[in-house]
Amino acid sequence: MSERKKFAPPAIQEFAPKLAEVTDTVLFGDIWERPGLSPRDRSLVTVTALASLYRTDQLGFHLGKALENGLTKDELVEVITHLAFYAGWPNAMTAMTQLKEMVEKADQSG
Repeated sequence: MSERKKFAPPAIQEFAPKLAEVTDTVLFGDIWERPGLSPRDRSLVTVTALASLYRTDQLGFHLGKALENGLTKDELVEVITHLAFYAGWPNAMTAMTQLKEMVEKADQSG
C-alpha cells in the first residue's frame, strides 16, 4: 500500500503531529478530493481566500498548487487584479509579487 502524500511541512509534522495528520488526511485527503469542485476550482477559491486574508505564509504553496491544477499565470494575474478592488490593494500587490517571483523562478529553471 502506497503512503499518502504529506502536505504539512516537516517541522509541523514533528512539532504538532496531530495537526499534520488532519492537514494530510482531512484537508487534503478528504476536502480537496470531494467531487463537488474540481481541483482547479478549489485552487481558485483557496488562492482568492488566502490573498484576501493576507495569509502570505500559505499563499505561495497554493499559487504553485493552482498552477499544477490547471490555472494559468494569466488567470491568476487577472484574479489577483480583480481582488485588489475587493480585498485591498496591499493584499493584491503582495499576492502579485509572490506570483511574479514564482513564475520568474520557474522560467529560470525551465
